[in-house]
Amino acid sequence: MEPDVIIGLEVHVQLNKLKTKMFCSCPLDYHEDEPNTHVCPVCLGLPGAMPVINKEAVKAAIKVALALHAEIQPFTVFDRKNYFYPDLPKGFQISQYDRPLALGGYVTIETEEGEKKITLKRIHMEEDPGKLTYKGSITTAKYSLIDYNRSGVPLLEIVTEPVMHSPKEARLFLNKLRIILEYLDVFDGSLEGAMRVDANVSIKGGGRVEIKNISSFKGVERALSYEIARQKNLIRMGRKVERETRHFDEVNNITVSLRTKEEEHDYRYFPEPDLVPIYTAELVEEVKGTLPEMPEEKRERLKAQYGIGDNFAKVLVLDKVMADYFEEVASMVDPKLAASWVVDVLRGELNYRSKDFRFAYERLKPNEFAKLLKYLKEEKITEKGVVEVIRTKLDHGGDIDDIIKKKGLFAIPKDEIERLCREAIEKNPKAVADYKSGKKKALDFLVGYVMKATRGRANPAETAQMIKAMLENL
Repeated sequence: MEPDVIIGLEVHVQLNKLKTKMFCSCPLDYHEDEPNTHVCPVCLGLPGAMPVINKEAVKAAIKVALALHAEIQPFTVFDRKNYFYPDLPKGFQISQYDRPLALGGYVTIETEEGEKKITLKRIHMEEDPGKLTYKGSITTAKYSLIDYNRSGVPLLEIVTEPVMHSPKEARLFLNKLRIILEYLDVFDGSLEGAMRVDANVSIKGGGRVEIKNISSFKGVERALSYEIARQKNLIRMGRKVERETRHFDEVNNITVSLRTKEEEHDYRYFPEPDLVPIYTAELVEEVKGTLPEMPEEKRERLKAQYGIGDNFAKVLVLDKVMADYFEEVASMVDPKLAASWVVDVLRGELNYRSKDFRFAYERLKPNEFAKLLKYLKEEKITEKGVVEVIRTKLDHGGDIDDIIKKKGLFAIPKDEIERLCREAIEKNPKAVADYKSGKKKALDFLVGYVMKATRGRANPAETAQMIKAMLENL
């Protein structure tokens, strides 16, 4: 953390779990469709088209504001934010200015120094512009293509106070915010453009620089790291850090200047004459009853209900789908065993394949995973065998019992392992003599004999204990 570094974020969140856009009835499921096919006169800004407020979008925005501990205002209005850009067909964006939906609020993050509250300045609603696609990068492209499918998508802008002091803190905040939004079921972070960030950064005494439209959390961290180093170098050379807007070039990991920073008066805000004010009291009461269990509440409940440790609970609540998966498995087997295998093993195997727990629900259903853990508990299969089945299921699917039989993973009965241990001792008198003379590595040789005979299906630790006991009784 660098106290001289001051960072504030403006986070643009699509309320993409809704069915229709902010001010028209165009559907939101446009991501797999051809450009400019989810449009109408309203979201194209054609003359005479009249916007109508999407009530469900307002309720979703209120739900977010409540979850972020913000103070919802008694009434809120929409404004026209005037600027000319190709992705804005009307020549203005319907947004909010001096009467936003909510003020204040906070998000708690866990840093190396302990918990820290990232305080919020405001939360307001607006419509998403269209999407520009450049032939090359923004600085080298000779032209750009415009897709208006995204134009009019319900958008929340969540603005923090400038209270972060490192790129890592910014990334922790964004990760936590994403978790909260996904718990609320108003947002799908896996969709392209679902969350975009404008980052404001300055070194004490220098001008504030805004980095526009960063599309990933890693990108935010890299952009801020580069920009902090750039500003420090300017100060070191005795030059002034000018207030400006910059773009993050993700290919070269640098920021490039776009324009001098606009002031609020440059946007010529005025109330949107085609939309009425929204009085929020009834909507707030309606939404309050729909708030789900949030991560901190779930963390405490998982510990109390299932008797798992705080470390496991802390990881499980990072992903609502993972937590749901765990609870289904834990209802069928020992919860502590379930927590260990879900967090330490299955999560790692999914991450290795760049998959999430939605994929686990498809390939390795909770009841199948529970069945596998029951086999482990009953010593019908070893830990190594469980991992082999998990990998096979994630890569190829199939029936658990068929996989175990085909790969020969069912554990060998204890009496058979005892027989093989005795055989290892009888057939390897030199290794026995070496062990008796104090050469402890000789035990590994004898264990290896049994492991080879069982094709790795015996438990190495239990086999070693068995052989040691036999040698001591000789």
